[in-house]
Amino acid sequence: MAAVDDVSFEIEPGSTLGVVGESGSGKSVTALSIMRLIQEPPGRIASGKVLFQGTDLLSLSERQMQRIRGGKISMIFQDPMTALNPVFTAGNQVAEAIRVHQRAGRREARLRSIELLRQVGIPAPEERVNAYPHQMSGGMRQRVMIAIALACNPELLIADEPTTALDVTVQAGILELIRRLQAERNMAVMLITHDMGVVAETCDRVLVMYAGRIVEKAPVDKLFAAPVHPYTLGLLESIPSLEAGEHGNGRLDAIPGAVPSLRSLPTGCRFRDRCSRAIDICVSVDPPLELKRPGQWAACHNPVPPP
Repeated sequence: MAAVDDVSFEIEPGSTLGVVGESGSGKSVTALSIMRLIQEPPGRIASGKVLFQGTDLLSLSERQMQRIRGGKISMIFQDPMTALNPVFTAGNQVAEAIRVHQRAGRREARLRSIELLRQVGIPAPEERVNAYPHQMSGGMRQRVMIAIALACNPELLIADEPTTALDVTVQAGILELIRRLQAERNMAVMLITHDMGVVAETCDRVLVMYAGRIVEKAPVDKLFAAPVHPYTLGLLESIPSLEAGEHGNGRLDAIPGAVPSLRSLPTGCRFRDRCSRAIDICVSVDPPLELKRPGQWAACHNPVPPP
């Protein structure tokens, strides 16, 4: 059973790539594969390459990979309450990343931890450096995670649902923080989310994933203006809008059905059972990812016509 199949993309320095799709589409597994954090067994990376500055990360030893992981490539995980160690202070956890990757002494690492907490917008960092995760709000814990991820000036930041379970104002602050730090450091960002509104605000390019495969990839403006794949159109039509509430019946258009189990994928197109544009060939032939319009790639036999 392949959790992710034939996924290929690039991220340029200073740019933001959004990866979207329903739960179970393979977004987080893709990120964990880049970091080589897939637990073996039961999982394994069966084939392919992960090229970072010309080096295939899959060819490195675990010791070599440890120098890359957290140093050159960092990751913000979904749930900071489980990602942070409850028995160590916020300052200790930020300082550990600095000491491991930059060979700093205890005092220097602590001072830099305080400065990082200040940079990510935590008030009174000299005091908060001694706080434990349970003594902090969800937004503060997420900012500590960002401080840990940025401790060693990574060139690629992978943010896996960085605003999950946060209220709207805190979400906006976290996303603005990532944007600001990215601009200051010319950092590449891979933003994993199911929130198309977040994608519209923050990303340059978008990958849409479904059942372990990429079904569409395009610049963000083209994807929102004229989606090619029916699944992308369904995601966009499920976004709440003020116009729908004021002038419509207030109901959202939902994609019928559910993502198929990876253990029993349908023949042909994986989306066909939920697709209103499915045709005969969709039953038997899995569509390849092809260039359908300038800059827009999609895996679909009967793509959405341009508006």
